[in-house]
This record gives sequence, C-alpha cells and structure tokens, in this order.
Amino acid sequence: MTKRPGKVAIFEQFAADGIEYMFGNPGTVEQGFLDAGGDFDVDYLLSLHEGVAVGMADGYARASQRPALVQLHSGVGLGNGIGMLYQAKRGGSPLVVLVGEAGVKYDAMDGQMAADLVAMAKPVTKFATRVIDPDSVLRVLRRAVKIAMTPPRGPVMVVLPADVLDEITTEPAVPTSIPETRVVPEPSLLARAATTLLSGQRRLILMGDGIATSGAQRELTAVAEALGATVWGVNDSEFNFDATHRLYGGQLGHMFGANSARVVAEADSVLIVGTYIFPEVFPALDSPFRTDAKLVHIDLDAYEIAKNFPVDVGIVADPKLTLAALGKEINRQRPGLAPSTPLEVSRSRPVFPEPPLEEDTVLDRFVRRLAGRAPEDLVVFDEALTASPPLAKYLPAQQPGRFFQTRGGSLGVGIPGALGIKLASPEAPVVAFTGDGGSMYTIQALWTAARYNIGAKFVICNNGRYQLLDDNLEQYWRELGIAPHTHPAAFDLSTPAIGFTGIAQSLGVAGQRVEKLYEVDAAVEAMLAHDGPYLIDLVID
Repeated sequence: MTKRPGKVAIFEQFAADGIEYMFGNPGTVEQGFLDAGGDFDVDYLLSLHEGVAVGMADGYARASQRPALVQLHSGVGLGNGIGMLYQAKRGGSPLVVLVGEAGVKYDAMDGQMAADLVAMAKPVTKFATRVIDPDSVLRVLRRAVKIAMTPPRGPVMVVLPADVLDEITTEPAVPTSIPETRVVPEPSLLARAATTLLSGQRRLILMGDGIATSGAQRELTAVAEALGATVWGVNDSEFNFDATHRLYGGQLGHMFGANSARVVAEADSVLIVGTYIFPEVFPALDSPFRTDAKLVHIDLDAYEIAKNFPVDVGIVADPKLTLAALGKEINRQRPGLAPSTPLEVSRSRPVFPEPPLEEDTVLDRFVRRLAGRAPEDLVVFDEALTASPPLAKYLPAQQPGRFFQTRGGSLGVGIPGALGIKLASPEAPVVAFTGDGGSMYTIQALWTAARYNIGAKFVICNNGRYQLLDDNLEQYWRELGIAPHTHPAAFDLSTPAIGFTGIAQSLGVAGQRVEKLYEVDAAVEAMLAHDGPYLIDLVID
C-alpha cells in the first residue's frame, strides 16, 4: 500500500474521477493541500469571492453533466457561498464542496473561525459531512461524488480538517462507483399511467429540468404529440422542450401561485415529469387542480412526488426510458395517436421582420442582431429576469446544452455561470445576459475571466433599478387593493450611476456602453469578434 499524506492522496482521487478543475478562494487552513496540489493536473481557478467560485462550478456542472469541485475557506468562506449553494441544491447541480478547517485537535478550544460547518451546510446541500479519520478521506470523497451524481443530483459538502490531511493514509485512489438509475416501470404501471392520462380531454404536461438531465427531450415531445397536450415549464431552466413547438405553452414563473393556478385550472389529466410542483415563492396553499383531475407524476426524486398535492399515479423512474415506454403504451391503447416517425429537434432560429424604427428598442435590436449573426452553436445564459422576453422570442431554447437560465432565486449567477459553461464547452460561443443589480453580486468574476482568458461574453441589461421588485410590488398592491404609488427608493440603482465598462476595464475585461439603436450593430460585431471576455453595458428602458 502506498503511504502518503491525505493532502496528496486527495489529488490522486480527483485524478481517478477525471476532475480537471477546482473552483475556489484560498485560506490559511487550506494552505497544506493547495500547496500539495501544485504537483497534479487539477487546474485551480481562483475567484475573488466564494459566490463566484460556486457559481462557476454550478455552470460547469450543468454544461458538462459532471461533478464540479469547489474549495471554500472555513466558516467564513462557506457563509459567503451559501446563497449560490442554495441555487445549486434547488437546481440539482452535482457539486463537491471541500471546506477546510484548522483541525480536529482544536475542537475543544472554540478558537478563531470555529463553527459547526456541517450544520451550516445541511440546509443548502444534499449531504454534508466531516472527515475525522485519515484512513477514510478518500472513501468519504468518493461517497461525496457518488451522492452528488446520483439522481436527484445536488451539492455535497465535505469538511477537511488540516490535521487529518497531514496524516499518512494508505487508502487506494480508485474511480467512484455511481449507481445506475436508468430504470423503467413494470408494464402494468405504465398501462395504468397511460389509461389515466388518456381519460381526460383537456390534457396538460408540466415538465422541468429532470428532462434535460435524463436526455428525454425527444421522448417528451413524442408523448406530448400523442396526447395533444400543451407543455408548460415549471422548474424549467434548460432545454427540455422546443420553445418554438406548437404545443409549448411557456414557463409558469417562480413567484405567485395564482399564475400556475390559471394554467392548470381546466386540465382534467396532467402529466408531471422531471420537476417538483410548484417552485414559487408564494405558492397556492390549496390545490390548483380540478377536483376530478387525474395526475401522473414521473421523476427520480421520490420526495417530490405527491409532496404537496395527491397524485393518482406516482412513478420513481428515469424520465427518458419511462416516457419512451409510456409513448408506446399510449399508442397501443389508442392506435394512431402517437407519431410513427422519429421527431426531429428544431435547429433553425425563428426569423421576424424588422419593426418600424420608432417601435424598436435597444434590447430588442441587440438580441435580434445577436440571433442573426451568432453561429448555431451559441450558448445563452439568461439571468436577465425582467429583460428576458426578447431572449425567449429571438433566441428560444431549441437544442440541448445551448440554453441555461438562473434558478433557485440566487442573483448573480449569470457571469460566473457563463464562465463555468465556457470551460465545459470551450469551442462554443457563450453569451450571458444579466441585470445591473444581479451582476453586482458577482462582478469580481470578470477578474477571473481575464486571469484565465475565459472567452465568455457578458451583456448587462442596465435599467438603473431592481425592476423585478417593482413588478412584484405592483402585483402585491393589486392583491391587497392598494393604490399605486411611488416605488421604494431602495429599488433604485441609478444614483450614483454604476460605470460597468470602467469596472470591467479595471478587472482586465474589455467592453463598451450601448445606449442608442445605431450603436447596436457594431457592438454585437465587436463582442462576437473579440478574442477573450467582453462586456456590453446595454442601457435599456
């Protein structure tokens, strides 16, 4: 058995699992293993804030469908990363988060930076643990990768005390074994599900990112066509269903349950697949479904099935295989309903006529020009929030791996998320749209982009305020019968004005400000042509 310190052995384990990057921000208690890592082929990507590190890892994990490794510094670093970890948990990103601490031998001292790190991380991770035995370091790391990658995926946190890593271990570094979850239900259950769905006349499908994780887009389309069911996105932040398809209804949103209730109110048979219901801040407390509606829920997360509302058929199984089998069963029960030929995913972007000049806007023109001039493999990260409608219109989600949205409610994921996606897809052009408010949560990510020449592009939709809060407050006023009045000054970002191109330049990223329609075309060309990261400060109404 090979003897070496745990701080060396962990890098052997990373190599065994094919991990290429570590996203982090270093601290004193991690100095030992970071020093040892210099002799290995794991690239350390330094960020200037822990939220940036987690956001980059989240984007990388989503685009690569592989575990992403994060290093955080003790309780203070973990605290700074918790908001982004919540996003990763809600979105099911397989992160392995390593948090350093001084050592087990100091437990009784309650010294500087002492904290119950496992307790801190539990609410925002799928699993959190602490290594206390040097001969279990690699075993626990493999367990972390296994848990993170086994559906339902999610972030896992491992505390690595410095004194444990300094000890000698003889553990072998071997690849992690990840359980196979590609299972399909028994035929009688599929028959019951098909019968239940066919019993209705107003059929509806609610789907989410479990479709993308499973690679079930084609199978979902076939079932939707067979049922003639309108498809709505719920926890829907990736390409799950062609947004230009005639059966696509849109996204339900993440704020108010009344929006979901309006969509599902008339449906008498509902297929829920690859999502939980409903991911809203203010969900409906009473069931929004008809009392006689029949519900079938398919997902690999048993916890989410019938969590809030009863279902008639709940199936814990892989969406891809299950939808494929379900489509065949629907065709067996109702011959001629299901399509007989394979469905092709649309690859051409929609084309719209040029609007009259007086009706055009800077944002619309920018997205329209980008759609017209960017290559077909363009990857879009949408954190534009209230500025998102033009993206949905001109750059709709149509291909796997080419569209990502923010999820989980954490602002600031747009810039670092795009960097992670670019690392996972280095040959593809990556453009992130974010807001002036959201971008300032993680603007330090531009420095990391410049340091490693990560050539993602960033468009800041600058309207000088937290527009989403304006919109939500106005709905609150309507619900309570409050007369409209001036929005709180706390929502305003215009005084003093934020100089985004100046910030970008100070962090090593080129860019330009765009205020007028006539500036748009040249700005899009400059952004796409630039070799390296580039920022557009897009001033919008």
